[in-house]
Parts: sequence; C-alpha cells; structure tokens
Amino acid sequence: MDVSGGSGQPRSGNDEPAEHPAGPTAPATGPTDHPGPEPHDAPTPPPSADRDPDTTGDTPTESPDPATGEDAGDARDTGADGTDGAREEAPATGPRTGSGEHRTLAHSGIAKGEPPQPPAKEPGGGILMGRPFGVPVYVAPSWFLVAALITWVFGGQLDRVLPELGAARYLVSLFFAVAFYASVLVHELAHTVAAIRFKLPVRRIQLQFFGGVSEIEKEAETPGREFVLAFVGPLLSLVLAGLFYLAMKPVEPDTVPGVLLAGLMISNLIVAIFNLLPGLPLDGGRMLRAVVWKITGKPMSGTVAAAWVGRALAISVLIGLPLLNQTGALGGGNEDISGMDTVTDALLAAILAAIIWTGAGNSLRMARLREHLPELRARTLTRRAVPVQTDTPLSEALRRANAAGARALVVVDADGNPLSLVREAAIVGVPEHRRPWVAVSGLAQDLTDGMRVSAELSGEELLDALRATPATEYLVVEESGEIYGVLSAADVERAFVKAMARPAS
Repeated sequence: MDVSGGSGQPRSGNDEPAEHPAGPTAPATGPTDHPGPEPHDAPTPPPSADRDPDTTGDTPTESPDPATGEDAGDARDTGADGTDGAREEAPATGPRTGSGEHRTLAHSGIAKGEPPQPPAKEPGGGILMGRPFGVPVYVAPSWFLVAALITWVFGGQLDRVLPELGAARYLVSLFFAVAFYASVLVHELAHTVAAIRFKLPVRRIQLQFFGGVSEIEKEAETPGREFVLAFVGPLLSLVLAGLFYLAMKPVEPDTVPGVLLAGLMISNLIVAIFNLLPGLPLDGGRMLRAVVWKITGKPMSGTVAAAWVGRALAISVLIGLPLLNQTGALGGGNEDISGMDTVTDALLAAILAAIIWTGAGNSLRMARLREHLPELRARTLTRRAVPVQTDTPLSEALRRANAAGARALVVVDADGNPLSLVREAAIVGVPEHRRPWVAVSGLAQDLTDGMRVSAELSGEELLDALRATPATEYLVVEESGEIYGVLSAADVERAFVKAMARPAS
C-alpha cells in the first residue's frame, strides 16, 4: 500500500541511530506497506537536552533570557581587567522577541571545539540487498520470521497436494516465500519508479513482516500524481497475477511448478485486492485521498476522509476476518476448522487491524504537521544577536546582549565578518565567577557553509537545511549577506512540536 506523501509515519518509526541530531527532520511521507501496513509513529524532532538555568546548579544568572532578551539575574559589567565594560558596543542584529520562559539548549553531539557533524548516514533497517534505481533495498529481521511462517504453512499444504515430496516440501515452500517477496519488491519498485518520475525522493525500500515499505520523503504535488503513485503498486501486482496465471496454462497442476505458479498467482491477487481497499494507509486509501483532494481542493480533507475509512476498515478486519474463516467463506468447511485455527485467525486479524488503525492515525498526524510546516520560518524563529570580537570576555558579551535585548552572540573579526557562534550550552557550563576571565572564542563553534542559513527559508526547506548540517545554532543571514541573527535548533524543535500538537484547520 502506498502511504507516500503525508500519510504514514514519519518515522519516528526509524530504526537508524540518531547520534548527532540536528533539530527536527523533514518528515518522510510515510511508508508504503504491502500487503499490510507496518505501524509507524509520526516524525519527531531529534531529542535535545534543554536545561532551565533556574534549576541548574551553576547556571548563569546573567545570560540573556532567550525569550525576552532581559537579564535573568544579576548581570555584571565587569571586563577581563576588572573595568566596567569600556569596550565599544556593536548593535544587535535580528528580531526582538516576545516574552517566554528561559530555556537553554545542550544538544548532544556538539562538544567544545568539535566541528559540526556530517549529515546522517543513509538509514539502515536490515540487510542491504541492492540499490535498484539508486534506492537501497533492505530486508528487515522480521522478514525471516514471516518467511519461516510461510514455509511452515505452505509446506503443510504441499503435504496434502504432493505427499511424495516428503521433507523436500519445505525447500519448495521456502522458494515460494522468497518468490512471493520478490513479487512484493516489484510492487514497491512500481511506487519507487513513479516517485522518481515525479521527482519525489525515495529514502529506502524495506521488506518486512506483512509486506514491504517504500519510504517516499515528499508529498505528491497534485491529486492526479497522488492517485497514480498509489495505483501503480496494485496494478503491478495484478499484472504479476495475470502473468503467473498464463504461465500455469501449459503446466500440469499436480506438479511442483504448477503448485508454485498457482500459489504466486493467488498471493499477488490477494496483495492487489487488499491494497485497493479504500482506507489509509493502504494504496486504496491513497487513491481515495486523491479523489477527495481533487473534489474539495484540500489535501487535508482527503486525508481525514481516507483515514477514518481506514479506521472503519481496521474494525471490519478485526471482526470480519475470523467470522469469514469460521463460516468457510474464505475456503474450506467448518469441519476443517480447529481451535488452533480459530486462535490463529483471531491473532492475524488483530495484528492486521492494529497495523491499519495505527497507520490511519499516523496519516492524520502527518497531514496535520504538513499543514503547519509553512509556519516554521527562519525569520520569525531567529534570535536577536550581538556581534562580539574573539577576545571579548563572556561577562561583557552577556552584558551587551542584555542591554540590546538579544539572545545570542556572534563572534566577528575586526571587519565585522562572522567567524563563529557562541554555543548556549557552553555558556551554561561556565560558572558566573569565571565569566570575566573566559573569552567568547573559547565557547564558540566555528561557522561552516552549512551553518549559514537564509532568513527566507521556511517549512521543509528550513528543516532540510538544518538536517544537512547538524548543529545547535545557525547563523541566519539576509540575501545580501548581512547578519540577521542566530537560529537555535531548540527553538525550531519547540515550534515543530507545537505544530504537531495543533489541531488541523
């Protein structure tokens, strides 16, 4: 099922390490799961260790309040030589901010003197099998569990149809499991090729329990593209079912090739039909979303409609699947159903229902986030900053910041060119009595190109820029190159979480 572009998870359903977070990451558009969706949480920004100076032993009372720009305590004017701040003061840059509580950022992965960490490595998620069309394909550990289950179940069926195989039936069954998931991979590659055709980045493909996942990182721009992107997966499964059906024609049915071809034909048909059900996070839900989006002109309306249909579908699966099996509607008679079969059917139905329900909920959360992402603007989140030279004592720098109503410090050279940013976490770690003798250059992070962001960035473009260069603070500049201020990853993170919490309009 295709839940690309705003429906499924984001990740947090990630299984890759986040050793060096860089503020909130742009959400993946959600996985495409076949034949059943894999549960994922909504994307969450990387963790930060924010500390409140009021509750920290050695926290500074003279550091500028990050929300008000006012002195949080007894700000001293003493310079390194004991004089009362005789240095020439440079004007603060950036917007003034409104009131709010004082919080400081101690982001992990950025230590004193440590350069910015490189962009996060390509996500893993199991055993790398290849890179068709440049997209990594992983086999998750859960696949081995379902492969063993398919081998055992299909082997039991082969024992009734081809008893002469003996123990070799399990080798045939394992071949069937691998061939079935190869068909699932073709289904996923159909979504991937369509996404690449529409210039949508695909993070990875993962084969796992209950099918596969195609993680497409951006939403389709139009409902027509959304419909095509979702429909190509089930279409390829139907094509495969037809090809296996044609291949069965010249083959004797009571032979190993005949049984394998019949099993692959039926399984691909089931995958196609199941994913065409009109509820998120299935492909049919994406198609329904596209139709409602086209009619109403609002992608959020389409997501809400398809998500609630998905939840209704989850309840139907939970109740209906065991009943259909007990009545023999799915094949077989009541006399063939044992107590173990009943428990197995109920467990399978519960797992499928939980996956669909979770995926539908994640679709709503992702859509709500995307609706509010444009509100994340570098210009409005930027802290007012004061430029200081490298040998400026910390106490003097903080005095200037407090006087200017600023919340950040930029280290500049004699010509006013920015060199580095004073890290807020480093300020917190300097006891108040030591600040007159500590130069700001010892607490600063050297600027790299990736740590300079445009004041015009917003939404996913802003998040992509922060993700590309993990850091705790970024220099925000105007198009002319003039310093606008400093953007804290913690501020973006809080705005990100706030956007997630807000109800959709």
